[in-house]
Amino acid sequence: MLFTPGPTAVAPEVREAMAKPQPNSAVQSEFTDLYDQLCENLQAVYGTDHDVIVPGGEGILGLEAAIASLVAPGDRVLCISNGIYGDGFADFVVDYGGEANLVSAPYDAGYDLDAIEDTLAAAAEAGEPLGLATLVHCETPTGTLNDLSPVLDLLEEYDVLSVVDAVSSLGGTPIPTDRIDICLGASQKCFSAPPGLTTAAVSDRAWEAMEHREPTSLYTNLLPWRDTTDGFPYTHLNANVAALAEAVSQVRTEGVENAYDRHERAAERCRQRGRELGLSTYPDEKRASPTVTAFHVPGEAERIQQRVESDHDIILATSLGDLADDILRVGHMGYNADTEKVDRVMDAVGDVIA
Repeated sequence: MLFTPGPTAVAPEVREAMAKPQPNSAVQSEFTDLYDQLCENLQAVYGTDHDVIVPGGEGILGLEAAIASLVAPGDRVLCISNGIYGDGFADFVVDYGGEANLVSAPYDAGYDLDAIEDTLAAAAEAGEPLGLATLVHCETPTGTLNDLSPVLDLLEEYDVLSVVDAVSSLGGTPIPTDRIDICLGASQKCFSAPPGLTTAAVSDRAWEAMEHREPTSLYTNLLPWRDTTDGFPYTHLNANVAALAEAVSQVRTEGVENAYDRHERAAERCRQRGRELGLSTYPDEKRASPTVTAFHVPGEAERIQQRVESDHDIILATSLGDLADDILRVGHMGYNADTEKVDRVMDAVGDVIA
């Protein structure tokens, strides 16, 4: 039983859609129709009128491609972070020749709004305004859901483009997509489709900014995906597109708000069961994501993970980096946002702890 926060367990209907004979993405209109319908359904899940594109490549492609498409050498970028993926954005900025202005907060805290405002104000006063900001909605390694609205207020005040990693939240909790210039998702998280596809909701401002950048590559350039009327930039992953189309269609059929409620119920059940076992979340529950619960078990995460798998055939995740052995993660997202499944998982965790 796979219960990790991505890649997630895949529903039978999604596996079946992927296994069917697929049209040739280069020459058959059936594939283009399927792709266009997928993008339309994704707009509904994103809750936006922005263009939505689905490039071929695992979710990290989207993070790198957003930077490659918007950052030219010498550009100054505000990288807002309280986790590993927030820090990773700064690395991408440097890789593409930009200057990363990193504003960090502790991994168990929210964003430092005062420091963000001070950085934006100082740059503007110096005549070197920051043109782009990166931030993460759900920091999966710590189960942290960041409140984007106060940060987006500041970015709008200073006329700064925004790139948001919503890979682990899209489809599981509301996102203020219409206020974001590039909002990134992926197939293998809350949609519970196989890994292999990036999703991106792109504003007109972001497209315009891309048009003024000299492209550095094809594969990490989002601009060619703006208009696929005459074909795709490269051979698309047709089976993956079929799988994601089925998964997103299921979310539309369920109702996006109903899907959000289902994730909230699964998260609350998981944390209730955790409290009964004496487990605390990392961070506190007010900042915990409805898509993944990170239990703080210092020095015990790997042992519990291994015992849950060997004794109960359930696969959980630990964290990353310095917190790898301090956090046990339960991925109640997508197909696994189900209270009965959560109970089975937490029964196993309780047995191992006992």
